[in-house]
Amino acid sequence: MADWRTRSGGVRITDPRVMRALAHPARIEIVEYLHDTGAVVTATECAGMVGLSPSATSYHLRELAKYGLVEQAPSRGDGRERVWRSVGTGVHIDADPADGPDTRAASHALIDMYLNRDLARVRQWVERQDDEPAEWRGASAMMGQRLLLTPDELRELNGQVRDLLEPYRLRDRRDTAPEGARKVAVNYMAFPEV
Repeated sequence: MADWRTRSGGVRITDPRVMRALAHPARIEIVEYLHDTGAVVTATECAGMVGLSPSATSYHLRELAKYGLVEQAPSRGDGRERVWRSVGTGVHIDADPADGPDTRAASHALIDMYLNRDLARVRQWVERQDDEPAEWRGASAMMGQRLLLTPDELRELNGQVRDLLEPYRLRDRRDTAPEGARKVAVNYMAFPEV
């Protein structure tokens, strides 16, 4: 099952079965939405978001719950509708290479799904940026830098970036963000080169 919380309230995933259960575009979308918003939703509400039927979405929610990635929430009304919520604020994939090829393959497949989704978001931005207001075009950034760091320095840098982003998390600002605020995708990767 999903191992529980990381220091930021995310769900730490080490089990290849959980990784495989999450490695589906609709499931990633559902889990991400619930983590980002803290919302409580029905399968029907999720269906519109992921473009599937309510019965297919219900199946995905039950599978996610089976692996500890979402949970059934208390009813919002008469008790007839089944509602779901997140169990954390994010996902941390933490495969140990010593766990063998099955774990590595499951981890790589799940990470590949996230990378493809994120790359698609970047491509969508590039395609539509000319139609965006100049203010948003000017505020947006795609950058890459090569640094020279020790492992301790990289851990420190990662912590500083995480701390810098934390006050702006969608989940915490949904109801208090200033007027004109929009959902913004931030992708950060830091890893040693070959």
